[in-house]
Amino acid sequence: MRALEDLVLLASINLNKRLGATSARSDLSAWLHAHGVKIVLAQEPFKPVNRTPPALAGFTFAGGDGHLATWVSENLAPPAVSSPAAWVQRVELEWLVVLQVHLDAYSSAARAAQLAELASAATTERGRPLLICGDFNLAPLPRDGLFGEEPSTFTTQAERKALHHLMQVAGLVDTTAEEVPVFTFERVSNGKPSRFRCDLALLSSHLTATTTVTADASARSGPAAFTDHSALLIDLPLTLRETEPDTVLFSLSELAGEGPAAAAARPEYQPHKTAMSRQAPSPAARAVVKHLTGPLNIQSILDHGCGRGADVAHYRSAGLDTEGFDPHDAFGWPRPDRTAFDMVTSMFVLNVLPDPWQRIQALRDAASFTRSGGTIVVVTRSPDEITKAAADGGWSVHHDGFWSSRAKGTFQRGIAKDEITALARHAGLQPTENCPALPLPGVCHAVLTKPRDLLHGS
Repeated sequence: MRALEDLVLLASINLNKRLGATSARSDLSAWLHAHGVKIVLAQEPFKPVNRTPPALAGFTFAGGDGHLATWVSENLAPPAVSSPAAWVQRVELEWLVVLQVHLDAYSSAARAAQLAELASAATTERGRPLLICGDFNLAPLPRDGLFGEEPSTFTTQAERKALHHLMQVAGLVDTTAEEVPVFTFERVSNGKPSRFRCDLALLSSHLTATTTVTADASARSGPAAFTDHSALLIDLPLTLRETEPDTVLFSLSELAGEGPAAAAARPEYQPHKTAMSRQAPSPAARAVVKHLTGPLNIQSILDHGCGRGADVAHYRSAGLDTEGFDPHDAFGWPRPDRTAFDMVTSMFVLNVLPDPWQRIQALRDAASFTRSGGTIVVVTRSPDEITKAAADGGWSVHHDGFWSSRAKGTFQRGIAKDEITALARHAGLQPTENCPALPLPGVCHAVLTKPRDLLHGS
């Protein structure tokens, strides 16, 4: 039942059907162990596609076939793996969804259509953190595909337009894009070098600050090479478990108060234990009243995740129509029946939620109480403050933050303004234009707007 303390290194690589050979399998195993890889996503791992998957020393086969396959370190519980189509595999790694792909190698029209399908699939994930990786068989930019010294004509504009659309609708970043490309596939064709950056890792924008992606050419060069593609090594900010993960506290079902099962659950994470006992309002709540409610003509406020309610009392004392909500029943602030508040505040909530998916859900839930065009104010502890507290307190790493007290089940992560904004965009929110910054030294904050076309649950 223990969590693994080290974060997770994932390798995505096209094995070009070579895993059936004992020598290639041995070289791959040595490479995986030398790099400390925990999860292997393989495109074209073996042939024929329906054969029994070859065994990898130290790894458990998690699912797939000769098109796409996944292995995990034998001390990890295998993730849920499914195959929506022959060219895409869906892997659930706790809060992160990974779509492993191998796009068509022969038809540009097929690749464009597959990218359009990926865009639709990403939309159905409803903002869940996403990694799409594998062999895309295309060059995202002309400089990423060369024949000789000139741009290759292999990739069409239609493909690039479809790739751009996918990244735009899903909020993804091409993590290995560089002014000078690092090519992941090279060969000589008709006497000229053909070079492509075609092995890609597209990542949710709010994860880029905590995820390192590198292309490792050692997989295809030197005496121990086992394929003709570079591998992508992706250091993910998550902690996997040896058993199924416990139910989380701040889930949408609990936020919505759905049935006795949510209340009866005894989750590992207990963010309510981070709530401060204080009589005075927080400096953040005082700043909201002093600097925002007047200029923004705010008449009504919901404090979302209000804890014991000191800030609710402050808003009410300022003459604002105010309610509070906290999912921890003992605090006595049940989910309100009304919505359409002018403003919703979220004070030090995101930084105690143990993964980005819960943070996005919490933001989306906060927005559900805000009127169309209304304001959401998010305040978090800063990365500097949490880093110092973790060092001073000997906190252990968990996901993209730390256990502040493992015995209590409390988590902390410092979240900068840019990350708040990136999370908010995935929740359908936008930064408020021409809004002055609040004078809140030592913490981070963002003032957000609910677009007029954003529907609850969209």
